[in-house]
Amino acid sequence: MAAQNNLPVAVIGAGPVGLAAAAHLIERGLEPLILEAGPTPAAAIEQWRHIRLFSPWQFNTDSAAVRLLDATGWESPEVSALPTGGELMDQYLTPLAALPAIASRLHTGARVVAVTRQGMDRTHSRDRNTTPFLVRVEHADGEVRDYQAAGVIDASGTWATRNPLGTSGLPALGEAAAADRISSPLPDVLGCDRDRFEGRTALVVGAGHSAANTLINLAELASQSPGTKIIWAIRGASAAKVYGGGDADGLAARGQLGSRLRSLVETGAIELHTGFGIATLARVDGVVTLTSTDGLTLEADVVVPATGFRPDLGILRELRLELDPGVEAPRELGPLIDPEFHSCGTVEPHGAKMLAHPEQDFYIVGMKSYGRAPTFLLATGYEQVRSVAAALAGDREAADTVQLELPETGVCSSDFGTSCDVPAAATAAFVAETSGRCCGAPEPVLVGFPTGLAHGRSGEN
Repeated sequence: MAAQNNLPVAVIGAGPVGLAAAAHLIERGLEPLILEAGPTPAAAIEQWRHIRLFSPWQFNTDSAAVRLLDATGWESPEVSALPTGGELMDQYLTPLAALPAIASRLHTGARVVAVTRQGMDRTHSRDRNTTPFLVRVEHADGEVRDYQAAGVIDASGTWATRNPLGTSGLPALGEAAAADRISSPLPDVLGCDRDRFEGRTALVVGAGHSAANTLINLAELASQSPGTKIIWAIRGASAAKVYGGGDADGLAARGQLGSRLRSLVETGAIELHTGFGIATLARVDGVVTLTSTDGLTLEADVVVPATGFRPDLGILRELRLELDPGVEAPRELGPLIDPEFHSCGTVEPHGAKMLAHPEQDFYIVGMKSYGRAPTFLLATGYEQVRSVAAALAGDREAADTVQLELPETGVCSSDFGTSCDVPAAATAAFVAETSGRCCGAPEPVLVGFPTGLAHGRSGEN
């Protein structure tokens, strides 16, 4: 990257991992250009302010970011406490983004629509590695502008591209037509979304932590409003993996989540339907009828699509990427994160070398680096960007020396709906608690499907 050191490094996304990437670049003497599609930094987390993370603060902050904050007299949270999404924003991400070193380089309302090389499409090879990147950005006021960059770090996450409700990786027939009866993947059922669920029949689709959180919160709502009915539909033959490790889980709060969910199913508070692969949705007089691939039907007033996320690779079409054909992660990383064999605590530490593509000085990091695999931890993303910043600065030894200690994951390996920390930036393993604050942020733009959001492996429910 030395030949282009007068240009910035474009960081796509100002969530936890994107802001950490910017902090590490600044420490390395590199200039970040931070591009956030939302109206505020970490805008996606505003969609789940009410959710509490499984992992304590010690796993949720980045070292370079903390060093920047400490220099201003920042008061760090108690390392053993479990933050909500709102607390992650208010106590860490918002102060970080407000620091002059970050704020002066941050553009909000700046949606990246394409990344390529200046004057080259993906077919051109000559002088490619010494040609600047061109990052095309659509700003909130409608202006479309091209920026040049010496390198690109894509930390845009997967929050805006959920998996469909149907099987085979496709939307169920009638899914788009029923969009007004499909919620976001993490609705605040005890807060600002209460009216949509109270006294009605809710059907949660998915076998991950997003589904578990919503189900437990719906059960609390039902205890307060007896007319509320809860149905849970999963494609698998058993919910045992969702219940997870219980007391043996390395993150106690995550183990408690599975145990609470099991109890609610066994006592009949939640009506569980296994082996239910959705073929069609039909909306009639405000009621949605879901028909399975073997002809069984379920009816609900509102459907919660906790079915997982997938990466938006369309903006990278003109770059030379090498992706695992299954999970759509960088090719070397793909086999190590396959959720059929790995959980987020069993993935070996990895950095720039494993995240590299044939497109020199381009990296996908954070939740998006895991493609369709859902088991991601924020701490993993922080180590990724530390290594990537070192590589872009030419410090190969630091880039290749990766160390990361993660908690054993327990139920994380069964999480087909979200990741182990926070969705969007990174994405989330959650405890079923709410913060009591209403989710006032607008729905994020959905790419490809007009029906709310979730994330994880394609079609897993």
